[in-house]
Amino acid sequence: MSEDKFRRLKEDRALRDASLALLKADVANLRADLSGKGIGDRLMGRISEGAVDVFDEAVDVANNNRGVLATLIAAILVWFARNPIISLFTDDEDRDGRAANYDDEDYRQEPDAA
Repeated sequence: MSEDKFRRLKEDRALRDASLALLKADVANLRADLSGKGIGDRLMGRISEGAVDVFDEAVDVANNNRGVLATLIAAILVWFARNPIISLFTDDEDRDGRAANYDDEDYRQEPDAA
């Protein structure tokens, strides 16, 4: 019975030693990684990786939806060109924002003297 306990104790020690060696190797690798770059560099690296991932996803979505993208760009262009387009269909008098039959004197009202 005591031989069985000693054998088991030997196996447990070997397992413990292997676990400790693995832990020390992980800590050494972590220290090497952290000492190589500062916090700002690591943060910028993660942000740039995230930005690249977002850009790649946007390119994939744009490639899959070219018709929708073309419609969106056309709508934006029409929006920015709306004033010149509207001016093609309106009179010169309308360009200052007043209706063509608008007369300032018609809309001036004097307060009633009661």
